[in-house]
Amino acid sequence: MTAAPEIRRLTTPQDLFQAAADELIRAANDAVQQRGRFTIALSGGSTPKNLYTLIAANASVLPWDRMFFFWGDERYVPPNDPQSNFRMANEALLSKVPVPPANIFRIAAENPDAAAAALAYEKTLREFFDVARGEFPRFDFILLGIGPDGHTASLFPETAALQEKTRLVVANWVEKMKARRITFTLPVLNAARIAAFLVSGTDKAAILHEVLEGKGPDEKYPCRLVRPKEGKLLWLVDRAAASELAPAV
Repeated sequence: MTAAPEIRRLTTPQDLFQAAADELIRAANDAVQQRGRFTIALSGGSTPKNLYTLIAANASVLPWDRMFFFWGDERYVPPNDPQSNFRMANEALLSKVPVPPANIFRIAAENPDAAAAALAYEKTLREFFDVARGEFPRFDFILLGIGPDGHTASLFPETAALQEKTRLVVANWVEKMKARRITFTLPVLNAARIAAFLVSGTDKAAILHEVLEGKGPDEKYPCRLVRPKEGKLLWLVDRAAASELAPAV
């Protein structure tokens, strides 16, 4: 059984960032208290960047030495490239807080072989989480966004990665971009304790309505395929993004 999504509407973007920070801080402290560590997969984009900046400004409330950082997807660029998800998170958050470098696991997207980079990251996950083949790591928290076409992480509509059932990480060819993206697969996203979508802005209103209230096939909108089996699915959306949704009851 998968839990029904929790859709939380916030008024302003700043309210959204604060709500996301509160969820992350609570989850981190709970995980450390219960299991001794907190594992999180970060995402790219402007909305998470604002969240990272807010968390960095409130660094004292988090157990950084027990927090372990991964990435749900990465553009196929070196870590110093302006498009790099790692670079953004490092500049906005990780370089500003006392997290041990050994607790940061970036995707080596500078590898000239994208498939090899994906396999190497999969090996990193299997070793860190101590999972055998046929098992999937259970992240405490996975941050996600939604693209204008309904993609999340680098799981784009009509791409091969959507059909992957056994791998943890793949190099996904995205035809419309003529590029590869390295991404977690759906089984990894769906093993999360908390999968949290952050959605902000009027430019996301139409796709958010289609994803949450539309009748099209799920495969057309990959973010609909994120349904944690034993975890919490959280949508944090601001008023602008929610402007085309039916009124809340």
